[in-house]
Amino acid sequence: MTIAVTGATGQLGQLVITKLKEKTAGSNIVALVRSPEKAKSLGVTARAADYAQPATLEAALSGIETLLLISGNEIGQRAVQHANVIAAAKKSGVKRIVYTSLLHADTSPLNLAPEHAETEKALKASGIDYTILRNGWYTENYTGSIAPALANGAFYGSAGEGKIASAAREDFAQAAVAVLTQPGHSGKTYELAGDEPYTLAQLAAEVTKQSGKQIPYNNIPEADYAAALKGAGLPEGFAAAIASWDVGASQGGLYEASHQLSALIGRPTTPLSVSVAQALKAL
Repeated sequence: MTIAVTGATGQLGQLVITKLKEKTAGSNIVALVRSPEKAKSLGVTARAADYAQPATLEAALSGIETLLLISGNEIGQRAVQHANVIAAAKKSGVKRIVYTSLLHADTSPLNLAPEHAETEKALKASGIDYTILRNGWYTENYTGSIAPALANGAFYGSAGEGKIASAAREDFAQAAVAVLTQPGHSGKTYELAGDEPYTLAQLAAEVTKQSGKQIPYNNIPEADYAAALKGAGLPEGFAAAIASWDVGASQGGLYEASHQLSALIGRPTTPLSVSVAQALKAL
């Protein structure tokens, strides 16, 4: 079985490639990337493939049986780009596509959801066998803010008391590998999230506990949070998006209690305390 992974040099893609190599020979794996020279360290065949350039995709997918379509990072362009990949996969004879979607893509309050929902529809309409992995939030999305929180003496956000059922990026990578290499996932959609939900106040308390520095959580209005992020150097549009995602979390957009992720990977998801410890160690 030949498995291709799009976005293979991204953070999730690299983890998937590493874990795939533990399950199958490297000769069975193809990394699909914009710049193959940047994928040399992955130790597998790399082919040039750009979501936005359909001409590159059909050749890149030649001979591929199973494709992991990791969603692109160009918000606003992804539905079209993913459709390009799906169309090329159909022309190239790909037998199965596994797609990394968004938690509750069909009902989520997050503005990221519509593109994922549209991709899911395109995938189902393609006639290709599929599995949809509706990934929840990566814990790293929040632990990446530990350093500025320590510097500022507080966590800031707009998530209120919203429960966040995040999991480590490695957990999601392991789930993808399980679905790619094991039978029984045809036509299924999985809602993937961490076992132990937390609020941002609880995240701040964990950072306080492990760092020995008092770090409260300060919940502020969405516009104020976006302005603060912009003031910290983020582009205005991205700052506004992050703030809106926090509001989505306050509305339950990042919560899921079915434990489908831990069931797929055969172990509990990575606890928040472990992710916080790893982040602090890396500082």
